[in-house]
Amino acid sequence: MSVIENSKLTVVGAGSVGSSTAYAALIRGSARHVALYDIATERAEAEVLDLAHGTQFTGSSDIIGGSDLSVVEGSHVVVITAGAKQNPGQTRIELAGVNANILKSMMPQLLEVAPNAIYVIVTNPCDVLTVLAQEATGLPPERIFASGTVLDTSRLRWLLAQRAGVSTSSVHAYIVGEHGDTEFPLWSHATIGTVPILDWQTAGHPPMSVEELDEIAVDVRDAAYKVIQGKGATNYAIGLSSARIVEAILGDEHAVMPVSPVLDDFHGVSGVALSVPSIVSASGAVPIRETTFNDSELELFHHSADALRAVADELR
Repeated sequence: MSVIENSKLTVVGAGSVGSSTAYAALIRGSARHVALYDIATERAEAEVLDLAHGTQFTGSSDIIGGSDLSVVEGSHVVVITAGAKQNPGQTRIELAGVNANILKSMMPQLLEVAPNAIYVIVTNPCDVLTVLAQEATGLPPERIFASGTVLDTSRLRWLLAQRAGVSTSSVHAYIVGEHGDTEFPLWSHATIGTVPILDWQTAGHPPMSVEELDEIAVDVRDAAYKVIQGKGATNYAIGLSSARIVEAILGDEHAVMPVSPVLDDFHGVSGVALSVPSIVSASGAVPIRETTFNDSELELFHHSADALRAVADELR
């Protein structure tokens, strides 16, 4: 993979998601330089030290970090994972309000030291926070977007691959919409190799039914809850998927990924950040307008947009 020469990634937030993102980026060689920034000095320095101790085994990447904003300086990509975790009994709106305030106060400071960076928002609810951060900064929508359903899409492809008896990379399917309860798969475009999803069958792998696909979609949507119930947080897969987005930017790959920029008349949706197949390159993320939805998918897409618009309106 060829990345921007002397490329720099900063991860904001040294919690489990942020440190997993930095770890994944170091191991994968996603950027030449990795920085970890967090206002909790001791935590940030400890995570950096732990990561630095392994750099003999990670190739040419190096890691710095701490609670001084100067560590963010010169970043090409800034991945934001900082924020409060959802507490038991806390509603999604309450969490969104806390994290929106954190982001609103932090974005101007980050922009001051990294004015030319692409910003990727991972903190949840990432779609709503992206809209508020884009409004607060005035950045063009391609330069500030959420990691969206890149992880959900990976979960979907893994489940379908298990069921179909093929490698994950041979499954072509996307989750779109909100990164959350109203997300849905674009079944109308889902294939295994070149075979439409409902037509796929091999020895030992009979065709899938519509009902089975619906169950898989629910499993994908609820996957995070299962992980959180068992270990308290999801961190490895989101770390890996965030590192993969960074690579698409720094490598100027023009890779198609379901990230979540603020949309402008995308199938009639504007002013909301939703995940749609987008071209991700050194200039950011641009939605692919030629993406087609069937009637029921379009309805689900508008439902997702309405749900997120309501949350954003409550927080403004």
